[in-house]
Amino acid sequence: MMENHLTSYQSVITEIKSIISSGQEAAYSASSKAMLLTYWNIGKRIVEQEMGGSERAEYGKGLISALAEDLTKEFGKNYSIRNLHYYIKFYQCFPDEQIVNACVHNLNWTHIRSLLRVVDENARYWYMKEAIDENWSSRTLDRNISTQYYHRLLQAPKKEALVEEMKQKTAEFQKNQFELIKSPVIAEFLGFKNEDTYLEGDLESAILSHIRDFLMELGRGFAFVARQQHIVTETSDYYLDYSDSLIIPILA
Repeated sequence: MMENHLTSYQSVITEIKSIISSGQEAAYSASSKAMLLTYWNIGKRIVEQEMGGSERAEYGKGLISALAEDLTKEFGKNYSIRNLHYYIKFYQCFPDEQIVNACVHNLNWTHIRSLLRVVDENARYWYMKEAIDENWSSRTLDRNISTQYYHRLLQAPKKEALVEEMKQKTAEFQKNQFELIKSPVIAEFLGFKNEDTYLEGDLESAILSHIRDFLMELGRGFAFVARQQHIVTETSDYYLDYSDSLIIPILA
């Protein structure tokens, strides 16, 4: 009887895991598509604003600097001066909106950043098409660009062998392509606060900073006692760590 229940459970858990994975992929795809189109349109808008000749060069610098200052305050570091220049280059390298709409279904911003490094326009579009058609991960694309895969393939007398070698060397890169939760770029694009590292000490500081922000919003009547409070009892002497930090209501 129990064996029958276990068999049934395995079927259920397998199907639910598949549902979750499909949902994560759909969420990743939708978020990534919206992000790419946003960045492309930002680049387009800035380029249109800067058009008019070399006499507008200083104006363009001032515009980007001002935009970066205002946008980072409200939306985060995805809109720094450096990133705004990437968005401009994104538009300049792929000015055809139909091509952009086609590529956003399979590619993410890391793919695009790699493609922007390719100077040869023919090679750039070839890499983009291959990444879309073959579902290359961003690491696979980056590796192939770095090893001049396009040009080597053009010159190779036995292309099949080169393709097979590439697949073998990038097999590990093709795993776990949809780690939405672990993508800080997408997290910040969606408006979530993003911490730089995931070390325990950094996590502790991040948690405590949010606790302090929360207590300030509560106003008077609450106090944050300590991050590692020294507790002394009759039988022991120890510290409460950040997971046990004390939040005490103050009775006036």
